[in-house]
Amino acid sequence: MKVLLKSAKIIAPGNKVYHNKKRDILVNDGIIEKIAASITSPKGTSVIERTNLHVSLGWFDSGVCFGEPGFEERETIANGLKVAAKSGFTDILLNPNTHPSPDTSSAIVFLTDKAKNHAVNLFPIGNMSVQGAGENLAELFDMKKAGAVAFYDYKHAITNANLLKIALLYVQNFDGIIFSYPQNAEVRGKGNVDESEVSTRLGLKGIPALAEELQIARDLFILEYTGGKLHIPTLSTAKSVKLVAEAKRKKLDVSCSVPVHHLVFDHSVLEEFDTNFKLSPPLRGKSDQKALIKGLQDGTIDFVTADHTPIDVEQKRVEFDNAAYGSLGLESAFGALNQQLQLEACITLLTKGRERFGIPTPEFKEGATAGLTLFNPEGEYTQTENRLESTSKNSAFLNHTLKGEVYGILNNGQLIL
Repeated sequence: MKVLLKSAKIIAPGNKVYHNKKRDILVNDGIIEKIAASITSPKGTSVIERTNLHVSLGWFDSGVCFGEPGFEERETIANGLKVAAKSGFTDILLNPNTHPSPDTSSAIVFLTDKAKNHAVNLFPIGNMSVQGAGENLAELFDMKKAGAVAFYDYKHAITNANLLKIALLYVQNFDGIIFSYPQNAEVRGKGNVDESEVSTRLGLKGIPALAEELQIARDLFILEYTGGKLHIPTLSTAKSVKLVAEAKRKKLDVSCSVPVHHLVFDHSVLEEFDTNFKLSPPLRGKSDQKALIKGLQDGTIDFVTADHTPIDVEQKRVEFDNAAYGSLGLESAFGALNQQLQLEACITLLTKGRERFGIPTPEFKEGATAGLTLFNPEGEYTQTENRLESTSKNSAFLNHTLKGEVYGILNNGQLIL
């Protein structure tokens, strides 16, 4: 398959040859064959021309959920990958939020087999413990050999400090990485939103910032003792950012991410009891939000994640206390991030992170394998259910104005528009 992108403005920060240049790009059988000011279309070529066409290296997300196996009513792998493609993502890490959860090599193989021949590359995360129960280590080495890129008891805090210690020591034998969800279960208690004036006024049980910060402080102490690689997903408080910054100054091998929702919304949106804003970690206050954005800008926070979590309507259209946690994120990630940051910073964040998980990073040059995202950074639209291609519709961004448009991706020799 031959594809010619016409008059595409290349956004490739760090690439002195092509960054901010408008070029034609010819891709032949998945390889970037030519990049030039003007290319005559060869016979049999699909020519792609779009309004204000921009192109960057393919976007990456360090943690999304679908549902299959076990929760196909939320999202299947096939449709989830289609959603990711149309949202501009060429590579995703899949959280172990399924039933049964992936704690064996055969479960990892099931996921990788399901994702074969798709335009989007899926990299599974395996459970750190058996069934994600936090008691005994799962088959980490076998899962790594089968294709798992990291290990995580999805959104369950590792309450057993010794288990985390053993895991961090063990994975050093094969360059593995452990995720630790930053929320102390005992301090959290039965809370479900940020502990603040808002939660008190609304009569909702609060989760103090201490729950997150205490867990992070403990995990970083253990990392300092053991060595190894630790990833802390979904930070939400200002002090959490400071704790990670201090650990990085000590040269600890730690990375972290922030959900895109937390860069756009704060806990004031809870006033309407909209369960699409019931998230884990909870939305915090304005000062936390500013600290998260600053942490991204100064490099303390490594990645932005869509934290894409499809939830079926039966678990969202209930009382707030009884609703499930989570929001869709893939389809709104670019439009939301593009509002908060300058375009170059936005694309830098969307394209970074693969190397942390041992995933090859695509290159922008002739002869390289094409892993590209096509988009228009200008214009605004309102997110509606009709625009969402996810099976579930639980988006915190519904009726919210977003900036920019994703046209699709060119990856694995496939053009998805």
